[in-house]
Amino acid sequence: MRPVEWLHERFALGRRAQVLAAHASRLIETSGPVLDVGTGDGAIAALLQQRRPDLMLSGVDTLVRPDCAIPATAFDGRTLPFADDSFGTVLLFDVLHHADDADGLLAECTRVAREAIVLKDHLADGWGSVTLLRYMDRVGNERHGVASPGNYLTRAGWEDAFARAGLKPVEWSGRVGLYPWPASLFFDRTMQFVCRLEHVGRA
Repeated sequence: MRPVEWLHERFALGRRAQVLAAHASRLIETSGPVLDVGTGDGAIAALLQQRRPDLMLSGVDTLVRPDCAIPATAFDGRTLPFADDSFGTVLLFDVLHHADDADGLLAECTRVAREAIVLKDHLADGWGSVTLLRYMDRVGNERHGVASPGNYLTRAGWEDAFARAGLKPVEWSGRVGLYPWPASLFFDRTMQFVCRLEHVGRA
C-alpha cells in the first residue's frame, strides 16, 4: 500500500462512511427495504442500519466482498436482478462515474426504486476538477480493481442525466463534508454533491 493510500484509508474512509450514512438517514423519508448499489464493503449501509433500524438494508455489487457488512448480491453492473419497485429507496454513492453505461444503470435504479434515489457523486465544475477527481479515484479505487473511466459530469450534465431517467432532484447539497480541514480545501471544494431524486410525475 502506498503512503497516500494508507493515509486515505486511515483518515478518510471511516469519516466518509459516517458522513454519507448521516446524509442517507436524513434523505430517506420512509421505512422499509433499501438497496445499496455498489455497496463495496457495506460499511455505509451498516452504519445507516444502526441509525435507522426501521430500514432493511441489502446490497448489490459486481464483485461481492466476502467481508461485506450487509447481505449482498452479485450483478453484472448493468441489470439489477430485482422486480420493479422492489425497494423504497436506492442508494448510489460514488457509483455512476465508474459505470460503463451510467444512463442504463440509473434507469435500472429508477425502475426498482418505488420512492426515491439517494445519490452522491462528483461534480466536474471548476478549473482542474477533472484532474483532481481522477487522482482521488486512483487513490481510493485502484488497489481494489475498481474501474475509473472518468465519467465526471458538470451539474448541468447531471441534471440532463436525471431528466433522461425520469427523475427530478428534490434536495441537493454541495456541502457534503467528507474531508476534515485542511484536506477539505482541496478535495471538497465544489466537487462533491448529495441529492434526493424522485420520479417525475409520480404521486
